[in-house]
Amino acid sequence: MRKIYIVFLLVAAAVACAPEAESNVVSTYSINSPDGKLEAGFYITDEGVPSYSLSMEGREVISNSRLGYSIRHEGGVNDIMIFEDEGKMHPLDMTRGFKVKDVVKSAHDDTWKPVWGELGEIRDHYNEMAVTLLHDGVREVVIRFRLFDDGLGFRYEFPKQKRLNYFIIGQEKTEFALAEDYTTFWIAGDYDANEFLYETSPASEIAKLYPTFDRSGNSCTYPMPVPGVQTPVMMKSPDGGLYVNIHEAALDNYSSMQLEVSGVKFTSHLVPDQLGNRGYMQTPCSSPWRTIVATGNAAEVLESKMILNLNEPCALAATDWIKPQKFMGVWFEMFLPGFGTWAYSSDPNVKIGVTDFASLPPTGRHAANTENVKKYIDFASKHGIPALLVEGWDIGWEDWAGQYKEHVFDFTTPYPDFDVEALREYGRKKGVQLVMHHETSSSAGNYERYLDRAYQFMKDNNYSVVKSGYVGPIMPRGEFHYGQSMVNHYLHCIRRGADYRVMVDAHEAVRPTGMHRTYPNYLAAESGRGTEFETFFAKGNAPEHTTIMPFTRLMGGPMDYTPGIFEQKMSYYGDHKSQARIHTTLVKQLALYVTMYSPLQMVADIPSNYERFPDAFRFIKDVVTDWDYSKVLEAEPGDYITIARRAKGADRWFVGAITDENSRTATIDFSQLSTAAADSDIAQRANGADRLLERLGMVPGVKYEATIYADGADAHWDNNPQDYTITKRIVTTETVLTIALAQGGGCAISLKPMSSKKLF
Repeated sequence: MRKIYIVFLLVAAAVACAPEAESNVVSTYSINSPDGKLEAGFYITDEGVPSYSLSMEGREVISNSRLGYSIRHEGGVNDIMIFEDEGKMHPLDMTRGFKVKDVVKSAHDDTWKPVWGELGEIRDHYNEMAVTLLHDGVREVVIRFRLFDDGLGFRYEFPKQKRLNYFIIGQEKTEFALAEDYTTFWIAGDYDANEFLYETSPASEIAKLYPTFDRSGNSCTYPMPVPGVQTPVMMKSPDGGLYVNIHEAALDNYSSMQLEVSGVKFTSHLVPDQLGNRGYMQTPCSSPWRTIVATGNAAEVLESKMILNLNEPCALAATDWIKPQKFMGVWFEMFLPGFGTWAYSSDPNVKIGVTDFASLPPTGRHAANTENVKKYIDFASKHGIPALLVEGWDIGWEDWAGQYKEHVFDFTTPYPDFDVEALREYGRKKGVQLVMHHETSSSAGNYERYLDRAYQFMKDNNYSVVKSGYVGPIMPRGEFHYGQSMVNHYLHCIRRGADYRVMVDAHEAVRPTGMHRTYPNYLAAESGRGTEFETFFAKGNAPEHTTIMPFTRLMGGPMDYTPGIFEQKMSYYGDHKSQARIHTTLVKQLALYVTMYSPLQMVADIPSNYERFPDAFRFIKDVVTDWDYSKVLEAEPGDYITIARRAKGADRWFVGAITDENSRTATIDFSQLSTAAADSDIAQRANGADRLLERLGMVPGVKYEATIYADGADAHWDNNPQDYTITKRIVTTETVLTIALAQGGGCAISLKPMSSKKLF
C-alpha cells in the first residue's frame, strides 16, 4: 500500500505574536469565571486561525496563543482526505482557513464527594464555551473551554465523522504565551525521567540554562531535543501579584505533555514513540485538558481542585475496599551502608524458569527474609501501623538493573528464605497486612503477561496494595516512560487492579493528572524526586525541594515521597566517608506528613531510629492519611508552606509548617479554622450558603489540647537536625501561634478537643 502523509494543522496565529500584517482578528468570543475575576477569550482571524487568551481582573495572564496540531496519516481509509487537483494528490494543509460553525455557552455547578482526599466534598463550578470549528465544510474540531474561579481548562475534541477517522499525531501545537517574564520553578523536559531537583529562574532564561540541567541519579534519561520543561510548571509574576500553574488533566490514551520554551512562550511537546509519532487516534476522541491555574496568592494554587474537577467521576461500582493508610517498609535499610540488599545471591547469571535459586549461595544480607520481616511486623503491630511493604521478596534481583533484559521477574515466586504463607498468617495474627512490591524492570510487556497471575497471587495471600516500579529503559525497546503506549499501560494496571480490588502506588510512572478521581484505587505515585535521593550522594534534596513540590509535582495527584526519616547522616551507619544526608531537621520530617499530601504515607525509617526518638515518633503514629477539610494558612513556592487539616470523621486536627534553607517564623492563626471561616470557605465550594456542608472547622468556645513539635533553639538541618522540643498548650479559635522554624526546619502540631461537646 502506498504511504500518504497528511499534515493537518489547527494552528492559531496569536495576534500579538503573528508576523506583521499576516491577518486580523475578525471574531471574538469570551467567557468569565463564575466570580467574574477571570476572562478567557477565543479569537479567529480573517485567515481562519484560532487562538485564546486568559486574563485576571484585567491583567493578562496568557497572551493570545495559538491552538492546533500537525497530524500524520498513512493512506488507507483516510485517502479521502487528499485533495485532487488536476490529477495530482497533495497533503491537506490546514494551517488556516477555519470558520466558526457554532459557539455554545453553558454553566455548571454541583458538588461531589471523593472516596478519599484533602476535602470531604468538592465544588465543581465553571462556565463553559464550546467552539465548533469547521474546515472545508466537512471536518469538525471542537475546542471546549471551562473557566473556574481559579483557572482555565480546555481540550480538543474530534467528533466521529466520515472525513476524519483514524489519524496519527505528529505534534500538538498549543501555545502558552506568558504575558510577563514569570519567575519559573521547573525541571527540564525529559521523555524518561522526572526525579530531578527544581531550578528557579525567569522563564526567559530557561533555554539558556537547559543544556546544563543536572539529570544525575536517574537510571535512564532521554532529554527533550529542544529546550523545554515538564509539567506541572509553577510560575509567579515579578511583582508577586499573580501565580500561574500549567499542567494537564485526565491523561488517557494520549502522550504526556511537556513544553518547548522559546523566550516567554511555551508550546506543547508530546512525548513521541520510537517512530517519532505522538499518538494514534480514532474518532470520536479528545485530548487531555490543558490546565492553567491563575490566582492572586500562592495558597489558592495549592487549594485548587480544578484538575480533579476536569477528570471524570468515579468509574468503580464499589469503593468500600479502598483504604488510605500508613505503612512501614523493608526498604530504607537497603539504601543504608552496611545493611541489607534486594538480591538473595551475588550470582548474576540467573534466569527465571531455568535457575534453581535454592541452589545459589546466599549473600547473607538479603533483607526480605522471613525473620527480618517478622521483626518489622512486630514493630508495626506494636505501634498501630497497619501495613508493611517488603521489597526484594521475589526471585530475579541478581542481574536486572541496567541489563535491558525483558524477562526478569514473574511476580509470584519468592526467594527461598521468604515464606509467603507463614508471613501471611503472622501478619494476620498481628493485624499487619503486607504490601506487595512489583519491580517490573520497565518491561511493560512482561508485566502485562503476568499481571492477572500476580494480582491473583496478591489476593490469595492477603495483599491489597501494590507498589509497582519502572526502573530503567522501557521495553518494548525504544518506547519512553511518558509516551502514549506507557500511559495506557499504567492505566491498564490501575483498571485491572480495580477488578481484583488492588490499590496501586506506581513509581517511575508518568506524573499524575487527577485520574485518581476516576480510579480511586490509584492511591499514589512517585513520579518525582523523593527521599531515597538523600541517601545517594551529598547533594541529596535541597531544603527548598519540598516547598516547591506541592506547587509542581503534587498538583496532579498524591506523591509517595517517603517521609519520616529520623537519622539524617548516612555516616551514622558506619561509612564515615559518606557525605550523604537528609537535608531537613527531624521535625520537618514530621511536618511533611501534612504538607506532602498522600492517602498512602510511608513510615520510612528503620525501626531502631524510631526507638531512639519515641516522643517524636508519637506524631507519626497519630497523624492520619484521609481528611475532611484542609486549609493552606500561608505559602510561597520555594520558601515556606503551612497547612492545617481535619481528620476524616473526627474533630482531630494536624498542622504542618516547613521552610527552605532560611529560618523563619510560622504564623498559625486558628481563627482561619473556626467553623465560621470553614463554613465560608466550604460555601464557596458548595452551591451557595443554603448548601453548607457539615461544620468542619474548630468550634468557638471549645478548648483544644495542642501538642507542638518544634525545632530546638539550636536546630539546623546540617549541623544539629535532631534538636527539637515538644510542648503542650491549650488553644482556641482565638489563638495565634508564632513558631520559629530552623534553617531547613519545620513544626508539626496535633490537636484534640478537651471536651465532648456535640459539634453537629
